[in-house]
Amino acid sequence: MSKKPRAIGVDFGGTSVKLAVVEGAELVSDEHRIPTQDFKDSESLIDRIVAEIDVLRSAFPAIDAIGFGVPGSVDFGAGVTYNLTNVQGWSEVPLRDIMKEKTGLPVVVDNDANCMCFAEWKYGAAEGFEHVICVTLGTGVGGGLILNGDLYRGSQYAAGEIGQMSIDYEGVPGPYNNTGALERYIGNRQITEWAGRLYDEAGVTRPEDTSPENMAKLAQSGDPIAHQLWKNVASCLGSCLMSTVYLLNPDAIVIGGGVSYAGEVLFQPLRDYLENSLTSECFEHLAIKHARFGNTAGIIGSSALALSIS
Repeated sequence: MSKKPRAIGVDFGGTSVKLAVVEGAELVSDEHRIPTQDFKDSESLIDRIVAEIDVLRSAFPAIDAIGFGVPGSVDFGAGVTYNLTNVQGWSEVPLRDIMKEKTGLPVVVDNDANCMCFAEWKYGAAEGFEHVICVTLGTGVGGGLILNGDLYRGSQYAAGEIGQMSIDYEGVPGPYNNTGALERYIGNRQITEWAGRLYDEAGVTRPEDTSPENMAKLAQSGDPIAHQLWKNVASCLGSCLMSTVYLLNPDAIVIGGGVSYAGEVLFQPLRDYLENSLTSECFEHLAIKHARFGNTAGIIGSSALALSIS
């Protein structure tokens, strides 16, 4: 009986690096965590990651590949990281080649949103679909694309940056002079601030906690201002997705990330917005789904990518 392939998936975040041994969509080891901010340069953090990989390989010797999902820009072809979000000392680091040399295993490095997208397409909410838009809603807004049954990265591996698409050409300045960038409206902090303004404008005492998590609870309990907040968020997201759907005509949209756990107070107004703004050809066969994987999406997706390419 042949063994099932296993890979180590590494989810590289600004707060922590998480890694585990993965078989298919299942973590077969405990999740190891490394506090990212304890390391001020790439060399020392890489050494710590290698040490944790060695621990995992001692318990699970039959590892076929290693996959990294990293925040920010990646040259996928060269395996080089650029300008990782909230991580010091990681500009132009040839991570793939360094890790191949240190571990002797095939290594793949990709953007974390692409890893989430691949996980959802391979094993999750988008399984069986050929054309998929994936969106992650959290501190910022990320995205990934499956087109014709394959992960689409673009000419410079920068495709899928839905959070940088404009929903208002006279709107809030974006980080790259991209006025009206979506994530400047519906990132975690922006939603929290928007909620406070809505209560102030209504002359109603704002809750002490206006985080997306608490605003979802308030909306679910019938708070009309919280409901309006999520309708506004859905309209911003829907405006961007409407344009993307008209461009790509996907058969599924998968939405994940912490903000997505608002559930139906977000998803129902989003469906309504898209139904009212898309042609029947674009909408009637469009599945709009909550991501299957939560905090493990990066680990599962990076490991699956590594096995698909190694």
